[in-house]
Amino acid sequence: MTSVAEKTAATASEERIRAVRKAKNDSVSRAEGWRRRGPLLPALIFMIVVTQIPFLFTVFYSTQSWNLVRPGSRSFVGFQNYVDVFRDTQFREAAFNTVLLIVGTVLIAVVLGLLLALLLDRAFLGRGIVRTLLITPFLVTPVAGALMWKTAMLDPVFGIVNFVLSPFGVEQIDWVSRFPLAAVMANLVWQWTPFMMLLILAGLQSMPRDILEAGRVDGAGSFALFRELTLPHLRRFIELGAVLGAIYLVNTFDSIYMMTQGGPGTASSNLPFYIYQRAFLGFDIGQAAAMGVVTVVATIIVATLALRLIFKSFTGNEEAA
Repeated sequence: MTSVAEKTAATASEERIRAVRKAKNDSVSRAEGWRRRGPLLPALIFMIVVTQIPFLFTVFYSTQSWNLVRPGSRSFVGFQNYVDVFRDTQFREAAFNTVLLIVGTVLIAVVLGLLLALLLDRAFLGRGIVRTLLITPFLVTPVAGALMWKTAMLDPVFGIVNFVLSPFGVEQIDWVSRFPLAAVMANLVWQWTPFMMLLILAGLQSMPRDILEAGRVDGAGSFALFRELTLPHLRRFIELGAVLGAIYLVNTFDSIYMMTQGGPGTASSNLPFYIYQRAFLGFDIGQAAAMGVVTVVATIIVATLALRLIFKSFTGNEEAA
């Protein structure tokens, strides 16, 4: 009986010791966690103050019927502004223009960036100078770039595009007025191609060269190597560039404002510019806020799904490696 009691007491004491040690380890791990996260708290607080609080105010305003032209007419209308937003044909047209602008710009910029990256991946005389020149458009202020395309490139009288096309019988075409959305898209492609090029070039330079050498030894041609080895390796870089470019292009405002003012009519108006028109030209704060909330929610949903697919691609490739 005495030995059983002693064993029971020893077991209980060991359990108490383990519990004390576990509590100490938990406290140490919590303290270590706070020491690691502590420096990030000011940035987190700043982000909440700058982004989340204004968004909550926007959600509140979206439930109000508030037009600045009619003082004292502000009232709570619930979800009526959202119903009006989805009934608005101009909002649907602006949403279609936004999708067209994003898809067209991203696709063209990715293709051109891929071609330029393949060029810069080869060694040739003056490659550093060429690379610097190709990166320059991404460093130009968007407003300055839009003004340059509107005046120096696409002007009907003095524009470089008409001058280059004049030997082919092209007369003085006002590109911005006749093709407003395409003109804005050309400016955005010029601006975003260097970003795609740099991202894809980083992917090319991270590719193991011994795989390509083995493919050449096996008799594979250049096109076969690109299709079977290079392009699958670059897929995640291309997808990441497309998603980042699309997230940024959703907010395109400066190029449209400087080049077309959304016209003629609403031919080149996208969601941010149309929301600006409703808020600061039509003074309809309630509906503009509802449009902003719808745009933000839709962007978050699409971006979250796309980023999850990309992260799965990255983690899958790392596990396979």
